[in-house]
Amino acid sequence: MKTVIAGLLIPFIGTAAGAACVFFLKKELKIGVQRALSGFAAGVMVAASVWSLIIPAIEQSSDKGRWAFLPAFIGFWMGILFLLLLDHVIPHLHAGVEKAEGPRSKLTRTAMLVLAVTLHNIPEGMAVGVVYAGLVNGSGLITAGGALALAIGIAIQNFPEGAIISMPLFAEGKSKPKSFLLGMLSGAVEPVFGALTVVLAGLVVPAMPYLLSFAAGAMFYVVVEELIPEMSAGEHSHTGVIAFAVGFSIMMALDVALG
Repeated sequence: MKTVIAGLLIPFIGTAAGAACVFFLKKELKIGVQRALSGFAAGVMVAASVWSLIIPAIEQSSDKGRWAFLPAFIGFWMGILFLLLLDHVIPHLHAGVEKAEGPRSKLTRTAMLVLAVTLHNIPEGMAVGVVYAGLVNGSGLITAGGALALAIGIAIQNFPEGAIISMPLFAEGKSKPKSFLLGMLSGAVEPVFGALTVVLAGLVVPAMPYLLSFAAGAMFYVVVEELIPEMSAGEHSHTGVIAFAVGFSIMMALDVALG
């Protein structure tokens, strides 16, 4: 159980560490740096979705023969539709954008900025939770090293996300401690949803392939809907693409080396 708790907290620590950048940096992150951070995060999430979630989901359904892809296919689309629903029912505002998404709301700009990053963190928390649930339930296809690799990979990409939320808040006039606190709290949803996923997967063990691919679908939604546009915003640049490749290769290496 200690291993599971530690694994669920690792991504949150990554967000908190990133949010702490507000104490060391004086100005808002430059657009080039934001592109690189968004691209890096996208690369990590895509690699994690494939190696840590979709492939294990298909392998766990190998008894279905040529239909082994079906649980992963269904779960993936459920994850996409779940994030699509959240995107439409929760008001949120992305950094550097003036118009909020979702329903009209009287929430402050700060609250909607935090909600935007929180939406990103939900599928990441679920991804770590479902992998650790597989470890707890004795799935031979999920190892302690593989679960740790995913947690570390998500923590690495959470570091820039924490900075991306805390630095704009400070630039808008919030104090450094408050900017740090809000940035850190945006990642608190990860261990919460991770723990809920562990409990759910423990109650419904046969649903594991669906849950693994569900988390993958949700993360893909975030990558395509938000991170890729962010890494390509403004004047043409290869920065985001290179950072994407770096993030992808690091996560791939972590999963294979530790898994």
